[in-house]
Amino acid sequence: MPLTATLEGDGARLGTTAPRPGLLVRYPELLRFTAEVFAARGLPAARARTAAEALCYGDLTGLTSHGLANLTRLYLPLLDQGRTDPAAEPETLADLGAAVLRDDRRALGLWAAPAAMDLAVERAAAHGIGLVSVRGATHLGCAGFHTLRAARRGMIGLLAANCGRQRIARPPGGRAALLGTNPLSVAAPAGERLHPFVLDMSTTAVPTGRIRAAARAGQPIPEGWLADEDGAPVTDPAAFDRGEAHLLWLGSRPETGAYKGYGLGLVVEVLGALLSGAGLGPAPEALAGDGGPTGRDDDIGYLALAVAPGALRSGADFTREAAELFATLLDCPPVDPTAPVGYPGHPEGELAARQQISGVHLSPARFAELTELAAATGLTPPRPIGGAA
Repeated sequence: MPLTATLEGDGARLGTTAPRPGLLVRYPELLRFTAEVFAARGLPAARARTAAEALCYGDLTGLTSHGLANLTRLYLPLLDQGRTDPAAEPETLADLGAAVLRDDRRALGLWAAPAAMDLAVERAAAHGIGLVSVRGATHLGCAGFHTLRAARRGMIGLLAANCGRQRIARPPGGRAALLGTNPLSVAAPAGERLHPFVLDMSTTAVPTGRIRAAARAGQPIPEGWLADEDGAPVTDPAAFDRGEAHLLWLGSRPETGAYKGYGLGLVVEVLGALLSGAGLGPAPEALAGDGGPTGRDDDIGYLALAVAPGALRSGADFTREAAELFATLLDCPPVDPTAPVGYPGHPEGELAARQQISGVHLSPARFAELTELAAATGLTPPRPIGGAA
């Protein structure tokens, strides 16, 4: 069954435009409320604002499985349980100019990862390249939000993050879960008039947020996302959290490219965690697991990399050729005239531009959740366009 825009996170990714039930909230209003929630948990104002921008980016671009859906499910529990420190100051362990090693010391990843990318951009401006390797990190949300910061400064950005010691995916042919979803993002400018190129992907077939969003929506998932112990396809997303199915790699099966997804997952593990000294997924103690998800996503490692093209060649030529490259993709004749060709970052950029004007779509359930959170914390809830819900 084809997925529709009612499945959280697919609206922008699949280019769907079907109307969805729900409410519209002005983007600044969402930012205001989300920043106040983080500030109430002890984040300084500037950090709370950055964290709010990072989290609301998911809803703004249609990647809602990594947006406000995670506020009460993921980030507030991390803060309340002490697994992330709202006042933590990242520590520089080594500084070679173009390359930096940092310990985030359990800082909230939603603001610490943008800070690391900004530092990489700063060093790239001075050296042509900036590499910031980080350990001791916590969940950092949409990786594309962070690499986009480099693209908006005219640079190429890369972010590779492991999942600490959280183990979700098995090596092809293996029975023990040894790796996380290990997201990878690359962003680049696409000229002055086009939305930047932003690739933001898990190296597994999908991130777990997409599976849980489908379970909440009561929708089946396509074959190729989950499999049971015998390798048979599973289309019930709730089977994942019941321990009856495991997550597959990008490519799904060995004969259709699963080793490529697995290999990319290991690339992320090496660049993000092995380089920085963060928690590793493949560790001897993981071999005693029962094959299901094990460990927690503590001590995440990630690499923030920025490259300044103008340091190597004419910056004007790079900008002109980038515009030609991505414009050519958009001009490619489509098989279906109603489904034009795009590139990663373009549909998300289009949706974000529209929602910044018309308001960000929130499902009734998400709006109710935020309203309940406001009441519990003594904050003013986000106001929908047109009045109170």
